[in-house]
Amino acid sequence: GGDCDRITEVLVQPVVTVTEMAALDAEALQSTTHAELVDRAGAAVAEAAIRLLGDPRDRNVVVIAGGGSNGADGRVASQILAERGAVLDIVSPTAGPGELTGADLVIDAAFGTGLSRDVAGPSAPAGAVVLAVDLPSGLDGDTGARRGSPMRADVTVTMAALKPGLLLGAGPALSGDIEIADIGIVVRGATRFFVVDDDLASIPARSREAHKWSAAVVVVAGSPGMEGAASLASLGALRSGAGMVRLCSPRSEGAPAVSWPLEIVRQEVDPDALVEAVTGGSSRSKAIVVGPGLGRSPELRHAIREILASRNAPVVLDADGLAAVDGPADLATLVAASDHAVILTPHAGELERLLGSPEEASGDDRVAVLQRLAESSGAIVLSKGPTTVVVEPEGTVYFVTAGTPALATAGTGDVLSGIIGALLARGVAPGEAAALAAHVHGRAGSRCRGTLIASDLPALVGDVLGEWRHGG
Repeated sequence: GGDCDRITEVLVQPVVTVTEMAALDAEALQSTTHAELVDRAGAAVAEAAIRLLGDPRDRNVVVIAGGGSNGADGRVASQILAERGAVLDIVSPTAGPGELTGADLVIDAAFGTGLSRDVAGPSAPAGAVVLAVDLPSGLDGDTGARRGSPMRADVTVTMAALKPGLLLGAGPALSGDIEIADIGIVVRGATRFFVVDDDLASIPARSREAHKWSAAVVVVAGSPGMEGAASLASLGALRSGAGMVRLCSPRSEGAPAVSWPLEIVRQEVDPDALVEAVTGGSSRSKAIVVGPGLGRSPELRHAIREILASRNAPVVLDADGLAAVDGPADLATLVAASDHAVILTPHAGELERLLGSPEEASGDDRVAVLQRLAESSGAIVLSKGPTTVVVEPEGTVYFVTAGTPALATAGTGDVLSGIIGALLARGVAPGEAAALAAHVHGRAGSRCRGTLIASDLPALVGDVLGEWRHGG
């Protein structure tokens, strides 16, 4: 896309809402004409079509062209393809299936980002490749909700910047490969970002003067029977560059001996002494991870809440840590007790419980739900899913699609919490730490060649970060 006047110095790929895109279009029209923008967009679509078709001569191309700018882009593309020898047919969005029969390529230019109603378009004939202009027609540009029956695209050429709907809901399944066309619209003031590999270069390398306490993390986790969660979170932090991991676990008489990672410093602590052990004057930790396999006894619930309220470093609140909070208002009180950031990492069920409303948690506009929670509570919210969404209280949003279904296995979320803790300890700003950690986590999961189990992940995380020269 175009240049990005960012509010963050880190993430480089802006995502703009439908309303923001309309404003950017209007701004661009102060220095260029609508016809010029359409010509550039149509040329970008034609170039993508030729990449899909190869030599377009004598290939059958059907353009579904609506009445707005989206349709105009498709018509310009059709002229370019016709000049290159393609056999073109332009049909309306209400075309019957017979009008698409025999197409080698269907260009979906029926409706763009301005769609505000459900539509029922034709289906692509068997064997045809589908190229969508800006969005698959019938996909909500902000939420990824289906507005009718969108045609699945093999490739989507979107103008100037990504739209949230391409990354959320049905968007990834309907959009295929996404190409961003630079048509001369300058993207300014974006508050939403798509995390890409290049963003990992922003993670600070260790200085020559670094020592083990420079990026120390304390992990509060691991009740009897759940020691694995504590180990996974601790290893996630170590492999992500934490120089020291101190694991505070609740004391339990008669618990079986467990083989803990050799590199961690472990303390068994009575629940009533946990707060002092974690946040007391002797603590030199730069980040606190609370919750993996910790337990839900009344004593531990009280300790979790006290750790939050007296925190002297950013806190990652996960799993049993989230269960100690009674909703947004309660969370807001605990967050307001200290200036250090709190990052929540709920999966869908935990988010529903936190909000107290299944309907709200499962609404079409997932980002709006998370923004309300972040704004009302003051916490950063990382919502796990096929597309992970991170929302800051001030409104900045990050989208992460690096994940893989292989990560849908027990313990992987514990590793993610450890990665976030380590990036916080290394000095990455809290919202960015959550987003970059989710990206690293996803990339690591994608490297597993067999069936992934959570204990595979920490070493793979180390590999991903090491390739970006952050491991040493």
